[in-house]
Amino acid sequence: MATWLLSTFVLAALAPWLHRLLRAATPWVLATYAAAMAVHLATWAPQVADGATPRVAWTWAAALGIEFSLRLDGWGLLMAIVISGVGATILLYGGGYLAGDRRLGSFYMFLLLFMGSMLGVALADNLLLMFVFWELTSLSSYLLIGFDHERPAARAAALQALLVTGLGGLALLAAVVLMGVAGGSYEFSSLLSRGDAIRGHASYPAIIVLVLLGAFTKSAQFPFHFWLPNAMQAPTPVSAYLHSATMVKAGVFLLARLTPILGGTAAWQVPLMLAGGATMLLGAVMALGSDTLKRILAYSTVSVLGTLTMLIGVGTPAALHAAVVMLLAHALYKGALFMIAGAVSHATHEYEPERLGGLARIMPWTATSAGLAALSMCGLPPAFGFIAKEAFYESTLGASGWSTWLTSAAVLGNVLLFAVALRVGVMPFTARATQATTDAHEVSLTLWLGPALLAAIGILIGLSPAVCDARLVVPAGAAIGAGETPPRLALWHGVGPALYLSGLTVAVGCAAFAMRRAARLAGIALRKPAAWGPESWYHGCVAGMNAVATWQTRVLQNGYLRVYLWTTLVTAVGLVGYALLRGADLTDLPLSWDLHAGETVVCALILLATAAAVRARARIIWSSTRPMSRKNRS
Repeated sequence: MATWLLSTFVLAALAPWLHRLLRAATPWVLATYAAAMAVHLATWAPQVADGATPRVAWTWAAALGIEFSLRLDGWGLLMAIVISGVGATILLYGGGYLAGDRRLGSFYMFLLLFMGSMLGVALADNLLLMFVFWELTSLSSYLLIGFDHERPAARAAALQALLVTGLGGLALLAAVVLMGVAGGSYEFSSLLSRGDAIRGHASYPAIIVLVLLGAFTKSAQFPFHFWLPNAMQAPTPVSAYLHSATMVKAGVFLLARLTPILGGTAAWQVPLMLAGGATMLLGAVMALGSDTLKRILAYSTVSVLGTLTMLIGVGTPAALHAAVVMLLAHALYKGALFMIAGAVSHATHEYEPERLGGLARIMPWTATSAGLAALSMCGLPPAFGFIAKEAFYESTLGASGWSTWLTSAAVLGNVLLFAVALRVGVMPFTARATQATTDAHEVSLTLWLGPALLAAIGILIGLSPAVCDARLVVPAGAAIGAGETPPRLALWHGVGPALYLSGLTVAVGCAAFAMRRAARLAGIALRKPAAWGPESWYHGCVAGMNAVATWQTRVLQNGYLRVYLWTTLVTAVGLVGYALLRGADLTDLPLSWDLHAGETVVCALILLATAAAVRARARIIWSSTRPMSRKNRS
């Protein structure tokens, strides 16, 4: 566990050198490393399923009682396998997608740095250590989103993602400190048994607000959702990794991790359900109204992240179990669809699905992978996505008090995502051929093998869910409070309300796809009020900060030495004077006016020289009374 984590950072540092040495073999070598990590982590599954929780720790800050500690429970194990397994396909895909790019070595370095950071978030047992890795994911994602740094749009998107998630990071740091104080420890393993003490602490409301800020900004929850679609300026391998399986799941991962500690109260559940539900519906509508493949997939990711947040907010064992299943299913099909979108654009130089068609004959391997991934996104059997959707419906139907509202929102969101899946995963391959596809060709092995593997795994797990149920899904759910005996994963649970809702989803989803032009216009219409929405607030804040910085620079950094002296003098005297007046008894000061004549003269000269320097309008004070020429002025 610790060896794999640390070796990933070492490999990141060596990646540019390895690329110069291995050239075309580099993606295969790096992908093999990541796949080996996933396999090795999977070998821990039987022990974790039996209740073992491997932990390693080194003293970090002994005076503060802080350790560099890593812990492998079911939830962390599942996330680590997703990070490394999907990462293997992305490393292979990225090597083909960016083949010939002179910065490919740097790309490998940034991607491995991000992979190591995400592994740290998943495995850290110490809150402060987790926060360090959390911030490393923001930094490495900034480098990846802005990889094409010569384009202004890429730089702006990278900065936006960094500022939004960085703001949440500051809030999370405050929450970490408050949790450590309230719980008497910074170790997750210790805090799990002190949930009652934290929930009863006076700082509990502040902790919730700060944690939600940190998680919502990271996982693109409303009103912080806008940065994720804009981050599609990144190369497709980055979008496929960061914005489907890893970075955007970090916030959801943290919320689930903290549910046994902070959950069980209305103050925790209601905001999660409301924000998650709003994000789920908004993302689905905006996905249907978007016009490029990657942007459609980005908004659909926002929708699924909202679904996961809502399920964590519901907080029942069935809902938490459904969240685990959906997180895994989404990582498989969405990672595949992102890579397929990049492969299609790579082969056709076209980005809008309405301008694509007839690719099934031209790109058979890519088309097969797309069909399997779309099957899972639609929630149709025998894909794993069908099992996830059934679990989703069963959890909302069993949510007391909120059942009707949650189930209605779930059906509406799934209907829209069904239409989205047909639009991006089926239509470009089965529709009538267009002018854009006449010169298309099948992509290289490195571009279709990764998505084919992910899509195929989604089908295999759907056909035989037992391969991951008892060893991965159940322990992951147990670690976040879903209980030790959740419903058994199966492709067929018999006829019931969940199956009826699935049938309704398919029927209405097909109708929504047939009326996609009208649905797209509705989505486009939402862009107009969005111009006054959260993204405009972001731009307003950035513009305001720039204006304040310009004013501050003009006033305090204007090149006049006298202004610098005056500012320094007033600030020093003001701060010292305030401290004395607020907390000191001036009557006890040992004042003595027994000064010699020479000392008096020196003090007077100091005061006069200071006053003269502050009032001087030139760097050199001339004795002549003649006005100075312009070139001698400051």
